[in-house]
Amino acid sequence: MKLTPLAGAAAALALITFGTPVFAADAAPGKMTEMPDGLKYTDTKVGTGATATKGSMVSVHYTGWLYNNGQKGAKFDSSLDRGDPFSFALGSGHVIKGWDEGVAGMKVGGERTLVIPPELGYGSRGAGGVIPPNATLTFDVKLLSVQ
Repeated sequence: MKLTPLAGAAAALALITFGTPVFAADAAPGKMTEMPDGLKYTDTKVGTGATATKGSMVSVHYTGWLYNNGQKGAKFDSSLDRGDPFSFALGSGHVIKGWDEGVAGMKVGGERTLVIPPELGYGSRGAGGVIPPNATLTFDVKLLSVQ
C-alpha cells in the first residue's frame, strides 16, 4: 500500500496512539487485529489477486452470525447457503460501515473474519427481525472478484 506523506504520518500517529494498524490490509495473517473504531478482523487466508479499494465493485461470499460472549452465535444470513455471491461498490455506503472498512484491502482469493461492533453494524435499530438492536456481528468473508 503506497501512502502519501500526509497519509503515512497520520497512519503512523494512529498506530502510535492506538497501538493497532490503521488499515485493514496492514495486519499479519492469522492475527486478530482491532481497529481504532472497534472493528476486529483476522485474515484466515491472504489472497493473491487484485486488491479491494474504495470505489471498486467487489463480489464476496459470506456467512454472518450474531456474536455472543466471544463466540459465533445464531447464523442469520449466508450467500453460500443461497449459492449466490453478493456484490457491492466498496466504500459507497451501500453496506454497513463494518463491511466497507473490513473488506477494504483484501485481495481476491482472501478470506477474512470480521467482528463488527453495533455502531459499525445495524446499531440500535437492528435489522429484519433477525439482528437485534445493539448486536455485535461476525462474518466470514471470501473475496471472489474486484472490478
